[in-house]
Amino acid sequence: MTFIIGVTVLMSSCYTMTATIGNGPQTGEKVVAHNHYLINGLAPVSTVNVKELAGNAKDYSITISHSFIDGILAMITGSIYTPTTVTITK
Repeated sequence: MTFIIGVTVLMSSCYTMTATIGNGPQTGEKVVAHNHYLINGLAPVSTVNVKELAGNAKDYSITISHSFIDGILAMITGSIYTPTTVTITK
C-alpha cells in the first residue's frame, strides 16, 4: 500500500499542454514523436521540429505531455533522463 501511495504522489505532477494552430485538427491524423531532456528537463538533448512533423498542414494541434512511460523512465533514472511525448493532430 505504501508503494502505491508513493507512486501516486510522485506521478501527480504530470502535465499536458495543447496549442491549436489555425482552425485546429481537420482530418484526425496523428503523428507522435518524443523530446529528450536531461536533468529534469533543464538540458535538451533532442527536440522535435513541429513544423516538419505537421508538414504542409495549416490547421493542426500540438499536445506535449508526460506519458506514463515517460514518468516511469524519469522515475527510474532519478529525473536525470526526462522525456516528453509530442502529438501532432492534423
